[in-house]
Amino acid sequence: MKSTGIVRRIDELGRVVLPKELRRTLNIDNLDPLEIFVNGEMIVLRKYTPGCVLCGNTEDLKQLSGKLICRPCATEAVKLLGTR
Repeated sequence: MKSTGIVRRIDELGRVVLPKELRRTLNIDNLDPLEIFVNGEMIVLRKYTPGCVLCGNTEDLKQLSGKLICRPCATEAVKLLGTR
């Protein structure tokens, strides 16, 4: 993990401001959703990208009953359902 040398304080509402240049570099725009992960004692933020509900893949997605599913998982589901 690369250190930026940037230190920010948490405000009284629990918010942290991400520097504009860092957001620009990482292509994070205003109102973009971020995922929050915990890794040991670290908090990791990542730009949220919706993925397949079955495998998490973020490419070649189709919506089915309000859920995202990728082509490989859809193909596998059709195979499994076709064998009944």
